[in-house]
Amino acid sequence: MFFTTPSRSTEQPLPLLAGRNYRCHCGQPVFFRNSKCLACGTPLGYDCERGLLLPLMPGPREGTWQEWQAQAAPAAAPPDDAQPPPLETIPGQESAAVTAPAPVAAADGVPPVQAVALESGEPLYKRCLNLSTPASCNWLVPVEDPADMCRACRLNRTIPDLTDPALPDNGYLWGRVELAKRRLVSSLILLGLPVASRMSEDTGRGLMFDFLRSPVNGPHIMTGHNTGLITLNVDEADDAKREAVRKAMREPYRTLLGHFRHEVGHYYWDRLIAGTPWMDGFHELFGDETLDYKASLQRNYDEGPPADWPLHYVSAYASTHPWEDWAECWAHYLHMRDAIDTALSFGLSVDHFDLEFTPFTIDALHQPEHPEAEQFLTFLNHWTRLTTMLNEMSRSMGQPDFYPFILPTEVVAKLHFIHLVVSSGSWLQEQGNAQPPAQGQVEAPVEAPAQSEAGGEMIAATQSQQSQGQQQGS
Repeated sequence: MFFTTPSRSTEQPLPLLAGRNYRCHCGQPVFFRNSKCLACGTPLGYDCERGLLLPLMPGPREGTWQEWQAQAAPAAAPPDDAQPPPLETIPGQESAAVTAPAPVAAADGVPPVQAVALESGEPLYKRCLNLSTPASCNWLVPVEDPADMCRACRLNRTIPDLTDPALPDNGYLWGRVELAKRRLVSSLILLGLPVASRMSEDTGRGLMFDFLRSPVNGPHIMTGHNTGLITLNVDEADDAKREAVRKAMREPYRTLLGHFRHEVGHYYWDRLIAGTPWMDGFHELFGDETLDYKASLQRNYDEGPPADWPLHYVSAYASTHPWEDWAECWAHYLHMRDAIDTALSFGLSVDHFDLEFTPFTIDALHQPEHPEAEQFLTFLNHWTRLTTMLNEMSRSMGQPDFYPFILPTEVVAKLHFIHLVVSSGSWLQEQGNAQPPAQGQVEAPVEAPAQSEAGGEMIAATQSQQSQGQQQGS
């Protein structure tokens, strides 16, 4: 098999999720967002269960795909003036304009390598229906799965209206939103967290997304979470608008991926913490979640954060309410896991450079006596050293800091608590036990229409628009 799996360092502080270092069968580096190798033209697809970006070839049945297999077969050299044969279009994928890979060029004395479809027991896949939409989704769907969309795309309830001539950039902005969401969902799945569509897979405890845009003369769309529904203002995908908001809010960091990681933290509080034995630890570290949420937000907007917030919180906004403290720390935990995973998969280890710093000690953790406490402590100190170096790298390019945050000791304990929750698998025993939802974390209720009164600016998932790429979550 010519596919190279992500490299794994022996110095890893926590087990790698999967890594982000991928290669095509031709040896060319390829990346998480790629649907085709730019060197040899081989189609690529992401298997979210295995965490691998796979080079693909047509499967044994029409409309199916499988991981690229190689067969060495001698072939007569073509005449010097012969033209190469045209690439064969893959059955069932004409609309996506994806073509079959050409044979890999042979080295001197070595026969060319051809891709051959074999009934070899290899997994068979379908391409996600959103491959040929502005979402450009490169994820794969197991052929036995009746769904047409991948595990990330089927979470969508509402997407922007791609047919509105007044908003021609809806497709571009939606594509950026989906790329960030796929990276989020990829990490959630690899961490073993429950990820299921609230519409088609788990109507009681699942997750769904509304991607909305504020109407010109209507109410502003607020990004937030409520009982499994995450609403995102699509304008956050516009760099200029997002940066203007960041400056107005005096935030050191504001990204699409950061929004997703924060809001999904609210969802997992409902799912993993509320009504469980983890509540005692939550109260000890984060406080009383029954404090009036709206009043806490208003006080933050009116008075600002407490002066000593850097001693207790990872961000000023985390000081607003225990729910926001949890969601901010959850987002940072995901930042850390994914970034360390990427760094190690590319062989970037903090042991390769000399940096003086004061490491965190075991007593900073929530449960210093835990059998795996030392491993998490190593992970945390790796993160501190890595981000110090990457901040300097960013400054050397005139860019903002890679990680513009300082972790106080209290936050270290909170991060360890989140790690214990995530690694416990405690939700696997919750079969049939629906968790009570958190209280009013956003303005828009779950049952709200997808802005149908806004002149068709958004298209709800229940409308018949699948042929135009609007209907999601099927």
